[in-house]
Amino acid sequence: MIDTIIFDNEGVVIDTEPVWDKEQEIFLGRRGIDYKKDRIKHLLSGRSIIDGVKVLKQEYNLTGDEMVLSNERYAIVKNLLKSDVSFIKGFMQFYELVKHKYKTCIATSMDEELLNIIDKKLLLSELFGGNIYILKYVRYKSKPYPDIFLYAANELKSNPYNCLVIEDSPNGIDAALKAGMKCIAVATGQHTLEELQKMKPDWLLNTLEEFNNIEEL
Repeated sequence: MIDTIIFDNEGVVIDTEPVWDKEQEIFLGRRGIDYKKDRIKHLLSGRSIIDGVKVLKQEYNLTGDEMVLSNERYAIVKNLLKSDVSFIKGFMQFYELVKHKYKTCIATSMDEELLNIIDKKLLLSELFGGNIYILKYVRYKSKPYPDIFLYAANELKSNPYNCLVIEDSPNGIDAALKAGMKCIAVATGQHTLEELQKMKPDWLLNTLEEFNNIEEL
């Protein structure tokens, strides 16, 4: 029986997709490369900034130190996040339905400082009772490794078998299933229903608003 719901952050709780698209456009544009969203976005989804740099170096034969490139991406997105960031459509309605019945938390690959910028705007820590878990707790092993989800379950004293993860990326779904957890996949980001279906989540939705029967959990 499900007693814990673990939310991915970006694309599930908060909408940062426009920010990351702009960051990648700027970063690649500085190198004379057009940002082809359909080519590269799905490879970056759910990864940390430095893991994303590794992907970009491989895909575009970029040169330069990975940490230097990561710092450049970081500075770009940090500046962009100063603009408004909002909750994903349907999240708050869904959360109102589950917050009193289930233990809840966020488990995210998002950088801590960037997360803090958003936290100040949207009060995520208050909303989740301080239960927000980031990659530094698991030695920066990002999804599709299951470590962040297993860490969250342990912190909440929950059996992974009784946990439900809500994700919007193939890497996140993969990590949830590797952790032995149930998974709702929502196509709120750049991934289509068909792409997410290939990962075989337990539920597949366009938005969380579609999940009307909470008792199904």
